Amino acid sequence: MLDNQSQVARDAVLKFRPQINARRHVNRLCLAADVPLVESGTTGFLGQVTVHVKAKTECYECQPKPAPKTYPVCTITSTPSKFVHCIVWAKDLLFSKLFGDKNQENDLNVRSGDASSSSERSEDVFVRKLDEDIDQYGRRVYDHVFGYNIEMALSNEETWRNRNRPRPIYIRDVLSAALTQQNGNTENTKTEVDALSVSAMVSLGLKNPQEVWSLVENSRIFLEALKLFFSKREQEVGNLSFDKDDQLAVEFVTAAANIRASSFGIPLHSLFEAKGIAGNIVHAVATTNAIIAGLIVIEAIKVLCNETSNYRMTYCLEHPSRKMLLMPVEPFEPNKNCYVCSETPLLLEINTHRSKLRDIVEKIVKARLGMSLPLVMHGAALLYEVGDDLDEAMVANYSANLDKVLSELPSSVTGGTVLTVEDLQQELSCNINIKHREEFDEEKEPDGMILSGWSQALTTENHKTSPAGNGTSTSSQAVPVEAVVDDELEMLTGGTETLPLGKKRKISDNLNASSISEEMSKRKAEERELDSHVVVLEESMDQGNGKKKRLQ
Repeated sequence: MLDNQSQVARDAVLKFRPQINARRHVNRLCLAADVPLVESGTTGFLGQVTVHVKAKTECYECQPKPAPKTYPVCTITSTPSKFVHCIVWAKDLLFSKLFGDKNQENDLNVRSGDASSSSERSEDVFVRKLDEDIDQYGRRVYDHVFGYNIEMALSNEETWRNRNRPRPIYIRDVLSAALTQQNGNTENTKTEVDALSVSAMVSLGLKNPQEVWSLVENSRIFLEALKLFFSKREQEVGNLSFDKDDQLAVEFVTAAANIRASSFGIPLHSLFEAKGIAGNIVHAVATTNAIIAGLIVIEAIKVLCNETSNYRMTYCLEHPSRKMLLMPVEPFEPNKNCYVCSETPLLLEINTHRSKLRDIVEKIVKARLGMSLPLVMHGAALLYEVGDDLDEAMVANYSANLDKVLSELPSSVTGGTVLTVEDLQQELSCNINIKHREEFDEEKEPDGMILSGWSQALTTENHKTSPAGNGTSTSSQAVPVEAVVDDELEMLTGGTETLPLGKKRKISDNLNASSISEEMSKRKAEERELDSHVVVLEESMDQGNGKKKRLQ
């Protein structure tokens, strides 16, 4: 683990870390220590290896990473059209409502019609009554979310004028009384010891996670999983959050999503597929990982031998394009708009009379800029700081500042103010210009603030470029590739294109740029889309290709 307090590698850092925060942290430490970084990532059959050298090539953060796909709450709760909508509903709404903090805000019962009519009923449903039988509680929840709530949604005729009407599903229509009572009464349940090993599939004798369950099987899994949570893991109920490594949680979410999908006429999915969507998993391919590992070593050798002119960013494609599966291109110059390596100031539009310092620290400094131990200053005035060396009075003072409106801080923050934000651990500093704005669109701008000034370099069109050999010098085009590895990885996309140097080749000598675009577009269309948090709007990020000059 790299740490700025210890001796950082002097020659090069080779990195294959999945999480975006880890990538950012290592990138910033390498910039601070002036150590070359060989970055890499894979997603299924796609992969990439890039080289980042301070002041010579772009850093890992020169191209802003796109925000996760988001969905309107009304789509999730009332009008789902994709299986991913059902997964988000089951994972972030229903699971949280049943097993998480019941006091937290939850839009599970928000409907496009009369939302108030179900609010009183919902309180009775999601809170288990004193001495209530678990089976009875499960059937009551089932009928409410898959039956009653669907009927409530159907009451708004305008919503379904141009949509397929969903079908309310009640437990009596799916399982017979005898089968409901028999559900889960198997000897397998008694053998479970470890709480995390408890499985509804085992209880019901289902073995194949890649098999798509029927509506009856999904209903039985739903009831059995809920029963096992309250009988085997009762102490955890009220504090649980979804974990893709929690077998019982995955089973419950899969079953709930499938039942809802059945109601809305959406194709059902297997446990294996649902887990991939819920956990945002792109399963690893050993061959791709081996290829990328070899390319890492090749670039590391060049770095150690100081062969700067031979550095390459190499992309691994899923399908051959012009008989090529590997496409090496020359590194790009640093993005002058990058706040990390070029120290470009950022612009923050915010209502300084309503927003608090906490909003900036949590939503911008930590979440957007990736700072872990931030320090916020207005001129010489220190507004916020964290650290082990602070005394109690200072900690109390900075904590009090977090809950103050920006314009009411000891050093007032208003339109035209320039805030300096630093992270001493990462040796990173940037300026944020504050622009006061009265109103924000609650649907399109739910955070009540907009951060800008961190963008891709200006694009230049109508340039056809060619791939570079691994050690040769020629014009090149980078392929936008999504750097994701198995399990806990973040989706990272970047799109760039270099400008040609000197005389252009004929198109027949070049790698067909359109075929690359088609390849990547096809791959992106196949990838699962899921936001780990439900938000109020659906945004579409414009992934414009930023074109930059290549290194001389």
